[in-house]
Amino acid sequence: MAPLSRRVFLQDAALAAAGVVVLPALGKNWYALANPDVPGYFEREFAISDELCRKILTEALSKGGDFADLFFEHTIRNWLILEDGKVNQAYSQVALGVGIRTVKDDQVGYGFTQQLTEASMLAAAATAATIANGASAKPSKAFTRLSTGDVYPLDRLLTEVPLETKVPLVQSVNDKCFARSPLVIKVMANLHDEQRRILVVTSDGTKAEDLQPRTFLGVLTVAEKNGKRERANWNLGGRRSLSFYTPATVDEIVNTAVDRTVTLFDAVQAPAGEMPVVLGPGITGILLHEAIGHGMEADFNRKNISTFSTMIGRKVAEPEVTIIDDGTIPNLLGSLNVDDEGIPAQKTLLVDRGILTSYLHDKISARHYAVQPTGNGRRESYQHYTQPRMRNTYMQPGPATPEEVIRQAGNGIYVQDVSNGQVKIGEGDFAFYVSQGRMIENGKLGAPIKDMNIMGNGPKMLANIIAVANDMQMARGGTGNCGKGGQSVPVGFGQPTVLVKSLTVGGVKA
Repeated sequence: MAPLSRRVFLQDAALAAAGVVVLPALGKNWYALANPDVPGYFEREFAISDELCRKILTEALSKGGDFADLFFEHTIRNWLILEDGKVNQAYSQVALGVGIRTVKDDQVGYGFTQQLTEASMLAAAATAATIANGASAKPSKAFTRLSTGDVYPLDRLLTEVPLETKVPLVQSVNDKCFARSPLVIKVMANLHDEQRRILVVTSDGTKAEDLQPRTFLGVLTVAEKNGKRERANWNLGGRRSLSFYTPATVDEIVNTAVDRTVTLFDAVQAPAGEMPVVLGPGITGILLHEAIGHGMEADFNRKNISTFSTMIGRKVAEPEVTIIDDGTIPNLLGSLNVDDEGIPAQKTLLVDRGILTSYLHDKISARHYAVQPTGNGRRESYQHYTQPRMRNTYMQPGPATPEEVIRQAGNGIYVQDVSNGQVKIGEGDFAFYVSQGRMIENGKLGAPIKDMNIMGNGPKMLANIIAVANDMQMARGGTGNCGKGGQSVPVGFGQPTVLVKSLTVGGVKA
């Protein structure tokens, strides 16, 4: 097959009564490009041979450089959106290209091309090579294919699932939401699937290939009661097959979204000021990710931006606190068989019983600190260079029960879900909107609360965690993306119920 350009197709299509959506004219080979699921995909479909890779890497190192790598990507994404009782959007996107990186010390030269022709790739490699200015270097004479685990096995390639079988999923979400509560007046359901194939070839002789799925099924519901409207949403997903979305899974999504919406009608105003805050299990781990985890990414520490830059081996939390970043948890959104530098997935202990033990490394930071890469070199696409990024970041469970943690808080607030956060990476200052929560009164959960913010400092919050429960959960959604340096990558997070001694609550009542 002749090399193909990167192609992006986007078209909205209305759903006819018979349930048929007209997709863009993608050509007869569009779905065939995903098959069969065996090694050597890029060589088979796009003629990317070892000899060609060596030639491109030679050009990337033509002015010197410490090492170079190639990152090939072919991604197929599909969206299906239902609103007002019918599917009114169905569109697809296809991306194909290669990014070429040359590294000299801690500097990066980068070029990419949407054309997988030899001339285009050599031109991109020449661009990357300009970061160096010395004698040429040579890549390895042979490439060894990396053997990896499989933390997201597929029972069927996502590109083999016809659109007609997806439509009943979003339709059932719609119907069940209205059946769940007579207060529901509007439903918007969406189904997304993404199949990403990558090939990483490095100048030191590594060749790694991966097929990375991503799916989610979600819904936004609007309810009305006595002239007042509330809304909430929920989704489940991750690196999963579409067979994950059984009727039971649909029920869980629907029941959670509708119940969260209806609960808001009984919400009261939260008090304002400094007070104890209990963070519930699972999704509130986004605070751990944003307010603390970014500070443990090695590039921020190498540049002395992070508060944790001088804290390796020192106490950053109480002994009940252990924090891990793990790329090997099956089917979670942040999991990876191999990172975008060709490093196998692994589990990295960041905080061990209150002591900071490691940062999250890509190849550049690992060399700076004279340690091994931790498999955290990640990028948004072939158009972007790698950065140290989190995968699935979580806190291990502690010895207390959730009831004991809440009782210890006395009077404060319980945070069930947060969104729309802002964080200053260096200082660690953060603010998050609380979309779901409860009052804590005399050590017990009280009325639901909404429309408030919590504010604080990440390292200080970490130090002020004084109780950790035994109910650790990972967030199970499929929409979690993390932004950094102009790039967005999928991540996972989780934690048990924890008590933070004091945070600032931006309520309205004195």
